[in-house]
This record gives sequence, structure tokens and C-alpha cells, in this order.
Amino acid sequence: MLVAAAVCPCPPLLVPVVAAGAAPELDAARAACTDALGVLAAARPDRLVVVGPTEAAGHGPYPEGARGSFRGFGVDADVRLGQGGGTAPDRELPPSLAVAAHLLERTDWSDAPVEGLGVDASLASERCLATGRDLAVRADRVALLVMGDASACRSLKAPGYLDERAEPFDAEAARALGVADGPALAALDAALAAELKASGRAPWQVLAGAAELANLSGALLYDEAPYGVGYLVATWT
Repeated sequence: MLVAAAVCPCPPLLVPVVAAGAAPELDAARAACTDALGVLAAARPDRLVVVGPTEAAGHGPYPEGARGSFRGFGVDADVRLGQGGGTAPDRELPPSLAVAAHLLERTDWSDAPVEGLGVDASLASERCLATGRDLAVRADRVALLVMGDASACRSLKAPGYLDERAEPFDAEAARALGVADGPALAALDAALAAELKASGRAPWQVLAGAAELANLSGALLYDEAPYGVGYLVATWT
């Protein structure tokens, strides 16, 4: 059963060495992510599953010990998912899970075994919900670290340019995450999310499926849109 979840954004800029001189701009987001991971640890899970958006080719499971890097962003920095010894040399962590691995390393996560799940960002809502239901029964006490961004269309300089639909979409996502409203997350429009480049839609709907029988409460820890991209941090306990 799902006992806790943390929702974090997944821009590589969360990794200070990637952000370089711009690193201080996301210090508040990093602090919120650290607080969210603390909530997961306090829940004493038997297993932590990290869920993050990816391209179709990167979907599927990643074992504890799987490695990733930020070389694609011009930085010679490697990460490993959890503290297990397993490796997946031919299957590198996708960027969203690499950012999650970095966050776990920052907090010295050792509270439960970790596994990763890359979710195709275009996965249909019903399949996301079904995936979440399956994750919730992996152990007696399951925790999720759910990675993903809100829209990328909040300003003229945003990656997706300014779209007037972005702010209300993000506001509804933030509200739902802040009060653990799974049905509202499940109802997010997948087509609109894709148009707004909201990579968190599919992982959030996986969370909604996992939480269907959990009766959790939520808290919103961070809600800002630096660089015109919506970044949300929330906890469900």
C-alpha cells in the first residue's frame, strides 16, 4: 500500500554543477525537495519507487544501482540510483531519474531499497492509473518519489513560449497535488498537457492510481515558475 509520496520537478538545473552560476536561483526548490524526501523517510517505507517521465525508448523499470550522468548537459557528473550494487551498463537512467538519483544522493537516502520506473510522457491516462495501482501493491509500505514539471509555457522566454492556458493548468495541478486530490490529477487533459509541455502529467497520474485506496493528505511545499516553467514540490502522507 502507498504510505507516502513526494512530488518534485526534474530540470537538470536542480543539480548545482549543471546550473553553475545560476544555481542559487533554484536554492528554494532544492530545499523544498530535501524537505519532501525527509517526509518519505519518516514514513518508513519498505520500498521506494522513483517515477519519472521519459521518451518512449526509455520507459520501463530501472534497478537499484542503475547509473546516469549529466554529460549530455556539458557536465562530467555521474549518479547512481540508490545504494545497491546492481548496474545497467546498456541502459542509462533517463534525465528525470538521474535528477531523482542526485536528490537521493544529496540526502544520503538509505531508508529503503530503491527502484526506478521511466514512464512514457505520452502514456494514456488509464494506463498511468493502472501502473500506479500495480506499484501500490509491490510491498506492504510503498513510497513514491514522483518527478515531473508543470507547463513550460508560462512566459515569453519559456521553452514553449507564452500560452494563456498554462497558468490555469498549473494552478489546478498545484491545487490537486497540495490536497492529495487523486481524481483531479487523473482528470488532467493529456492532450493539453502535451501542448503545454507539462512532463509531470503522466507521473502525476501514476501517483493518482497508486493512491486510490490510500487516504493520504497533501501539502504543497513549492510553486514557482522560474524560466517560465512550472516547478511544483508536494508531499502526500
